[in-house]
Amino acid sequence: MSVTTAALDPSVCAPLPVLGQDVTVPLVTGGEVVYAALDYAASAPALQRVWDDVAAYAPYYGSVHRGAGYLSQLSTDLFENSRRTVAEFLGCRAEDQVVFTRSTTDSLNLLAAALPADCQVFVYETEHHASLLPWRDARVTYLDAPRTPAQAVETLERALADRDPYGPALVCVTGASNVTGELWPVKELAAAAHAHGARIVLDAAQLAPHHPVDIAELDVDWVAFSGHKLYAPFGSGVLAGRADWLREAEPYLAGGGASRKVSRRADGGVDVDWHTTAARHEAGSPNVIGVYSIASACKALTEAGFDNLVAREQELVSRVREGLAEVPEVQVLSLFGDDAPRVGVISFVVRGWNSSHFAAALSAEYGIGVRDGLFCAHPLVRTLLGSDPQDPGECGAPEAEPGERSLNAIRVSFGAGTPDEHIDRFLRAVSELVRDGARWNYRTEDGRCVPDRGEAARTA
Repeated sequence: MSVTTAALDPSVCAPLPVLGQDVTVPLVTGGEVVYAALDYAASAPALQRVWDDVAAYAPYYGSVHRGAGYLSQLSTDLFENSRRTVAEFLGCRAEDQVVFTRSTTDSLNLLAAALPADCQVFVYETEHHASLLPWRDARVTYLDAPRTPAQAVETLERALADRDPYGPALVCVTGASNVTGELWPVKELAAAAHAHGARIVLDAAQLAPHHPVDIAELDVDWVAFSGHKLYAPFGSGVLAGRADWLREAEPYLAGGGASRKVSRRADGGVDVDWHTTAARHEAGSPNVIGVYSIASACKALTEAGFDNLVAREQELVSRVREGLAEVPEVQVLSLFGDDAPRVGVISFVVRGWNSSHFAAALSAEYGIGVRDGLFCAHPLVRTLLGSDPQDPGECGAPEAEPGERSLNAIRVSFGAGTPDEHIDRFLRAVSELVRDGARWNYRTEDGRCVPDRGEAARTA
């Protein structure tokens, strides 16, 4: 998988309008500033187009698959049309199913519950917890962090060669790291899995918002992603792919919507005829607004021209990396090296700074929202930092003196809605904080670094 380097079309390369783009926040040093949301990897702001579509539909809200009235029929059509939109967005094969869930985590737990008996799962330690942890009832082989894409394929091939060749097996891999932003060799990993009789599921939570995902072209068996990272509101997700394991598994949730027929037996028990379609795993009243918002986001990204969105994002990635490289105290984290293709997700540490302190100062003094910590990918971040689990210490205390190891990291992430000014402000803030230090005192409160409201501002 590669990142396009196509030239930008000036007519369509502006940031896409998103909610919150004019929200102002107070600074501890006085005044207000427009908030710079640079935490897209956690949750991207909703596209204005998505919000407008949802607002236009909201007065027509009705139950799905459960009513003869006009609004119910309209909502049912919208729900199923959304399924077709998502299938088209993902390049699904004719026989694939699109199941709507709550999130990527929910999607992968659904697939874990649908695994055949005695299935062996292969998962890299570099995965987000959403794809690292759901396989509790399977035989799991955890693969060490590779240092090159080729090594990732070689590691998988060696592990698969040692498995029982007749039992079911599943490989789980991310498309783009939520820590480093680096793209993984998904197509090559899929080929290796299939060559050894295994299947593969792609965690596309960080890939789908930044890069086209085509199930058929990548030849993966399933794809999982979340709406809230794809510029849609919270509470919706997708698991798309092969139907057989899903069709043969017990319903993920038992209840209305998953059942076609329920009848009492003579002995007093209940017989249930479950759906074999995606409805089998969508029991209960579905989140029609969440589903519609995902479909709206898929359309918006497609119509905006994904090639242009990717190309613009790559310009932002280059600017951030070049700007951080100008600050000697900053170390950018990477598995595959500086030349590895990546999306707009970059993690780093600052020598002599506690990461929580640095992130708090970015927010309180510059109105910039980033994330600090281990990013729900603890084994990967600790591998990159060369550190063991430890107490991160008090806010304001140096986290890593020269020659010492950092305990956690800072992550900046951006995408289709990020203005140039947010990137410029971030790079200026990093440079100023490293050169001059924070202008305010900070303290630890409930495990977080926060401005000390009782302290006077430091001299700039």
